[in-house]
Amino acid sequence: MAFSLPYIHKISPNKSSSILPFKEALHIKHAKALDEVKRLFVSQSTDERLSMVDSIQRLGIEYHFEDQIEATLQRKYTMLRFHRIQELSQVAFQFRMLRQQGYYIRPDIFDIFWDNRGKLKDTFYKDINGLIALFEASQLSIEGEDYLESAGQFCREYLNEWSSTFHDHAQVNFIAQTLMCPIHKTLSRFTPTIIQSQNVTWTNSLQRLSKIDTQMVSSLHLKEIFAVSEWWKDLGLSKDLEFARDEPIKWYMWTMACLPDPRLSDERIELTKPLSLIYIIDDLFDIYGNVDQLTLFTYAVKRWDLAAIEQLPDCMKACFKALYDTTNQFALRTHLKTGWNPISSLIKSWIKLLNAFLQEAKWFASGHVPTSEEYLKNAIVSTGVHVILVHAFFYMGQNITDKTVSIIDDFPTIISTTATILRLCDDLEGDKDVNCDGNDGSYSKCYMKDNPRVSIGQTREHIRKQISYAWKQLNKECLNTNELPSSFTKLCLNAARMVPVMYSYDGNTPSKLQKYVKSLLSDDCGYL
Repeated sequence: MAFSLPYIHKISPNKSSSILPFKEALHIKHAKALDEVKRLFVSQSTDERLSMVDSIQRLGIEYHFEDQIEATLQRKYTMLRFHRIQELSQVAFQFRMLRQQGYYIRPDIFDIFWDNRGKLKDTFYKDINGLIALFEASQLSIEGEDYLESAGQFCREYLNEWSSTFHDHAQVNFIAQTLMCPIHKTLSRFTPTIIQSQNVTWTNSLQRLSKIDTQMVSSLHLKEIFAVSEWWKDLGLSKDLEFARDEPIKWYMWTMACLPDPRLSDERIELTKPLSLIYIIDDLFDIYGNVDQLTLFTYAVKRWDLAAIEQLPDCMKACFKALYDTTNQFALRTHLKTGWNPISSLIKSWIKLLNAFLQEAKWFASGHVPTSEEYLKNAIVSTGVHVILVHAFFYMGQNITDKTVSIIDDFPTIISTTATILRLCDDLEGDKDVNCDGNDGSYSKCYMKDNPRVSIGQTREHIRKQISYAWKQLNKECLNTNELPSSFTKLCLNAARMVPVMYSYDGNTPSKLQKYVKSLLSDDCGYL
């Protein structure tokens, strides 16, 4: 989905004259609404606070309550006594909330709900709230938690069947929303939110705050779109590489969704720059260059030397110079911001990516179809996910040490699993798109070559299982067991959550995120 720059409108003088008072009034309303919610929060019991935390996270405004959320979940974790809780909905809810925050809770807390075959006892089949909560909890399972995974699959099937039978029931819409967009695997701000709490007072206060917050954040996003668009225009690659994609606003959507905290405006703008270059260089390898040219281009990046591109076509020279200048400028900004010069790690990440692009180009040129294992090993790298996450790690500036830099440089599991989810989801959806251009291969084609007797349906089911396994690995990485900062972990998780939004080839049904961006580019976008 592309957004063209003509959608961006300048504010007329008459309109701009009224912006300042409106902006000040909105900030005052926001401050009052935030104070009211915080006051209500401290007056609640621990269990009610946990419900508030859930609603806050569903509304996508958790950045205002980081201390309150951590304190509530830390308290709940230390005082937790699951054996005293007999309600499936409560056990599953608390399990999910704690795992989402990075606390490891053993899955055997559900043992009282399983029969001797490891299946959910039939006495709980009528507990619809319990089944909903158990389904949500199952989305945080890790490798080896087979009972929990099976329970989640059962809940999906049973709730679908129940909804078909009782289609007029008040909970049907909530069930449909839950099954389609489980909270752990969804971008909360860009998903329809249904709050189930019976506490009308704090529910209304939260929704009021969320509405005002969205207005304020929208104006910030629009400013960032202007900044990214101006940078892209000044870079000039859309003219030098007419065959390549020209979608800066779509690229910005990645960083906007993956870094939702309004305080990270600079990070969103700066990270959109290398992300844009990944798309452009992908097109360079996929559509334009021959193997000899692409080999020379890759060699130039390895040398990190402008003199190495003299024999290349002008458009490839322009692309390399943009990569060279943008990366060096990014490294300088990072050094000034954090005191750490990341240029070596940044170059390493680009070399990994170009080696993967080059391998794909060689396969295509020779007509070679790799095994599914060979394809996926290379394709995980060619997503470019590691490039952005390496840039983000340094620019966010938290816990940068020799040890964490070594981890980041070594393509750690948290990066590879995020990239796996992106690659397999893209291939799964891309196989349905008849308009895909270029030389892209796909995992499904390689897998069917390896297994001539499998059908397309069986292949797609195999890919879904691969995606599910990658999510289990990512879930494990998100528990508080690694050296990397929690902010980086959340970024990886949000990137995985973003994948279904960006890699859906059904152009007739734009996502809420796409609708949101289009609304920013209309005349009724609010104040700047």
